[in-house]
Amino acid sequence: GLMNIVPSRYHLEELFSIRIPGIDYLILIIVIFAVGLLVRSYMGKKIISWGETVLDKIPVVRTIYVASKQLTHAMFSDDSSSFKEVVLIEYPRRGIYCIAFVTGATKGELQEKTSEHLINLFVPTTPNPTSGFLLMVPREDVILLDMAVDEAFALVVSGGTYTPQEIKKLIAEEK
Repeated sequence: GLMNIVPSRYHLEELFSIRIPGIDYLILIIVIFAVGLLVRSYMGKKIISWGETVLDKIPVVRTIYVASKQLTHAMFSDDSSSFKEVVLIEYPRRGIYCIAFVTGATKGELQEKTSEHLINLFVPTTPNPTSGFLLMVPREDVILLDMAVDEAFALVVSGGTYTPQEIKKLIAEEK
């Protein structure tokens, strides 16, 4: 069980000579809840801030951490303007389609060097949608979908085993 990671001298059975089935799972849930409370508290925020300060001092790690943090914020935040549109594109070649999320308009040098109006797309990978590809695609080459972002993420994570209709049904049942 879970208690195999804890030295035997600290098991409740050893300390109190009683056996309660499932106590290790209950303790795990309590520990996770306590860690959650700690992280949300003032002290927890200080610890996270200190950890970010340490990461900020490591050049390559800093860049990866900041980019990952921004991607996660854009994907899961309601106030972000990114990841609000789901599109279908022909990728990696004509005749093969994949789902992508519009993350914004292509700007600066990247747009200036091309004659077409480009948009930035994030193409997630299955089953981990936080990894993927950044593509800059002409606006006229994308097919805008009516699919909700959470439905598209569920479709990607499931490897296509759930259709948008099945996902809508599951979401309705949860409410």
